[in-house]
Amino acid sequence: MSKPYISYSLAATAALTAALLSACGGGGGGSAPAAPSTGTLGVSVTDAPACGFDAVNVTVSKVRVHQSASAAETDSGWTDITLNPARKINLLALNNGTLDALGQTSLSAGHYSQLRLVLDGNTGNGLANSVVPSGSTTEQTLDTPSAVQSGIKLVNEFDVAAGQRVDLVLDFDACKSVVTKGNGKYALKPVVKVIPFTLNGISGYVSTALLANHVMVSAQQNGVVVSATAPNPSTGEFALTRLPLGNYDVVITADASAAAVVGAVPVTSTSAMVPISTAAAPITLPASTTGSIAGAVTLAPASTTAAAYVSAKQSFAAGPVVTIKYRGADLDSGNYTLSGLPVKAPQYAPYSATLPLRFSTASTVLPGAGKYLVEASASGYTTLSTPVVDISAQNQANINFTLKP
Repeated sequence: MSKPYISYSLAATAALTAALLSACGGGGGGSAPAAPSTGTLGVSVTDAPACGFDAVNVTVSKVRVHQSASAAETDSGWTDITLNPARKINLLALNNGTLDALGQTSLSAGHYSQLRLVLDGNTGNGLANSVVPSGSTTEQTLDTPSAVQSGIKLVNEFDVAAGQRVDLVLDFDACKSVVTKGNGKYALKPVVKVIPFTLNGISGYVSTALLANHVMVSAQQNGVVVSATAPNPSTGEFALTRLPLGNYDVVITADASAAAVVGAVPVTSTSAMVPISTAAAPITLPASTTGSIAGAVTLAPASTTAAAYVSAKQSFAAGPVVTIKYRGADLDSGNYTLSGLPVKAPQYAPYSATLPLRFSTASTVLPGAGKYLVEASASGYTTLSTPVVDISAQNQANINFTLKP
C-alpha cells in the first residue's frame, strides 16, 4: 500500500523491501550499528488510488520523530531521517501494498509520541508537488499548505526497544488529499495514517477486460472506506493490505459497470491474506448506464483549513451499507461532482471460503437501483445526508449541502 507488488511478484517482495530499507541511510543517527541502548526505526510510504488522476507527486525531504507529543518544530530532541536529495514520489505507483522505503535511523530506546512527514515546498518550476489529471499529459502544480514546512503531524505513538527494529508505514490517501481549488488549480490537504508494516488483508483478481475502465477496489466498514487500491494493470490482481482485524465489505467499481460487493470478509490474522477470487475465476462486473450527482457544499462558518467530502451510498436489506463513489468538494466554490454512478443495482455475494463466490443482482438494494443516499462531511462539522436521490430517470441530480459545527 509481504505480497506487495513492486515487481508484481508474490514471493520476493519481503526480501526486496527489507533490502531497500537496509540500503537507505538516514539523518539523526545515521546507519551505524545500533548500540545496546538504542533501537532502529525504518519508515516507508504507501498509498491508496486517487480519484481522477493519473499521477499524484509529492517530494519528501525528511521524516521527524520526537518523544514529546507537544514538541514544536524548533525544539530540541528531534531525530530526522533526511532524504538527500529530497525524493519526488508518484503516490499512484504505490498501490496493492507496494512500499517506497524512505530510510532508517537509530533511536534511543523509549516511547515516541510525535511523527512528522516533511515535504519540499513548490519553488522554482513549482513542480515538486504536482498532479496529472486523468486523460491529460500535463503535469500541474499541487499547492501545498505552509504546514509542509514544519511537517505533516501524524497521530501515532510507538516504542523502540534496545537492539530491536521498528518499521512504520505511512499510508498517504491521495484520493482524499487532493482537492480542487477553483480555476483549474489543485491543493494538497494531507490525509496520512500510520499502518502496520506486517502484511495481511484481502486479495483477489478482477477480470482483465475491466482494466481500461478505472477499476477501484475498497475495503469498507459501515460504508467508511478503510483501504482502497487499483488492480495490477496487466493481471487484474489486487491486494487490500495492512488492515486492522475485523470484517470488511469489499466494493469493486469500474466505468460503465454495476458495482460488485462482497459482504463481511473476515480478516482475523495479522500475517495472512484472505482471497475472494482467483486468476482462473476473476470477479466480473455487468455493464450499466451511469449518471451523476452534483452540487455544492457550504461550510458555515467558512473555514480556510477544512475540506469537505461527498459520498454516494447504497445498502442492502440484509447486508451492509457501502460507498459507491466519493470525492472532495472544491476548496473555493464548494462544488462537487460524483460521476459514473451505476444505474443498475450492484451484484452481491456474502463471503465464503469456498471459491468462486456466487454473485447475484441485489434486488433488495436500498434505496433502490439507480438511487443513492448522498452524504457530506468535513472535519469539525456535523455530517449531513440527503433523502433518496434518484438518477435512474434523468441520469443526473443536483444536491446542495450546508454543513455546520
